[in-house]
Amino acid sequence: MQSLFLQQSHDFPFEKIAAIDLGSNSFHMVIAQVTHGQLRITGEYGDKVQLAAGLVNGHLDDDSQQRGLDCLAQFAQVIEDMPPGSVRVVGTNALRVAKNRYDFIGKAMDIMSHPVEIIAGREEARLIYVGVARTMDHGESKRLVVDIGGGSTEFIIGKQLDPILTESLHMGCVSFKQRFFEDGVINKLNFQKAVTAARLELLSIQDDYLDETWDLAIGSSGTIKAAYNIIKENNWSKKGITAKALKQIQKALFAAGHADNLELIGLKPERKGTFAAGIAILTAVFECFDIKQMDFSTGALREGVLFDIMGRYADSDIRERTVNYMLSQYHIDTEQAKLVTNTALSALAQVKESWGLNNISSEDLLRWAGLLHEVGVGISHSRYHKHGAYIIRESDMPGFSQQEQQALANLIVRHRRKFTQSVDYRFTKSDQQDLDRLSILLRLSILLHNDRKEGDMPIFTLKAEGKTIHAEFLSGWLDGRPLTLANLQREADYLAVGDYQMTFS
Repeated sequence: MQSLFLQQSHDFPFEKIAAIDLGSNSFHMVIAQVTHGQLRITGEYGDKVQLAAGLVNGHLDDDSQQRGLDCLAQFAQVIEDMPPGSVRVVGTNALRVAKNRYDFIGKAMDIMSHPVEIIAGREEARLIYVGVARTMDHGESKRLVVDIGGGSTEFIIGKQLDPILTESLHMGCVSFKQRFFEDGVINKLNFQKAVTAARLELLSIQDDYLDETWDLAIGSSGTIKAAYNIIKENNWSKKGITAKALKQIQKALFAAGHADNLELIGLKPERKGTFAAGIAILTAVFECFDIKQMDFSTGALREGVLFDIMGRYADSDIRERTVNYMLSQYHIDTEQAKLVTNTALSALAQVKESWGLNNISSEDLLRWAGLLHEVGVGISHSRYHKHGAYIIRESDMPGFSQQEQQALANLIVRHRRKFTQSVDYRFTKSDQQDLDRLSILLRLSILLHNDRKEGDMPIFTLKAEGKTIHAEFLSGWLDGRPLTLANLQREADYLAVGDYQMTFS
């Protein structure tokens, strides 16, 4: 299984990048050439895996997992020579909710030499908006973007490149097909039940979105793409998707009476089974938001992921903006946070070769943990490391995958007191070792700044090998710092419980 810590450089080093979307309905991969900062799509691959259809009592069954792995084996042939960091693999709703998702991820990462990231619903919405905004220019107009997937539907209001509201609702064409059209029969009764269920889901966001207002509505991905193509091919509208054209699609659905009988020009055969469910959700969206007309965007999640890859190597990494926002939101003592962070990065620079931490992902995680380690102080000082880990684990953090948030939470919960405490999350053996070592560097840095003296940067030499670490300070430096000396002795005892030996002089 490949490590999460793969990214190598902040200078954009790739001529070719790829985004893989492990969706609830389909798996897709898009390959793009990067020339002078511009993307050119050179390959698109996809298969209707229907992962969500294999969810039984919250677990992915063997058949759905195998369909997914077979698809990924095909993708792997295309990307096998692409270097670490040039490919992002993101999992959405079905993998978010599957209780055995890590079993599937482990098998997937044995097939591909790139890590699989599970992204939260709002992060999925943000990436969808990035994909739409980067491929459609609407000037100063505010837009509502809707993306109906297999297991969830994302809603975003944004302007230019910036999302304003993001939301993900647990309803999709596969899950609704199972609830309302399981036997394939389509009639007015089960269709209206599906529309009503979708409207009930929409109630939780309806007022906020209507209050925000927008100038135009944009749809993306499967169901909306199919509806757009059908309407265009059948000449039902010259203005994209309209409420009247949706009525035409509904009539065709009722006339067919069964998914197998659908013979609409523009509808791909593999989409027949879930199409009625998707149209029911789209109908509810039109009704709840009083949409008159909706355009279609070819850009969506995969394109958003591609642009996000590019942003991570430039000055537009959304994760940096998220960390800065949290520093302000939780009133963190930024001077103290910067002192700790600088010392931690200095320590990392000295041991990264011997401890195998010479990649940019380790550096990023340590830096973010140093800046955010006191994020829980505003709740309670006595247990602020645990409160901080909870905040990081459960917050919507734009740009971060769930694995990255869990890794960051792991460092924050362990930055003081017991070294062996951890978050309830399955990391690979290699990743856990890296997190152990990063945790030691963070703990040491916090310890050296325990007196909270601004501008006081300790000078030390750090050597590490295996499970031993030695810190050597300037002669006489510890003599005038009895608190630091006592804390170092206590820290050695904490680390000994985790089989690490720390010495100092």
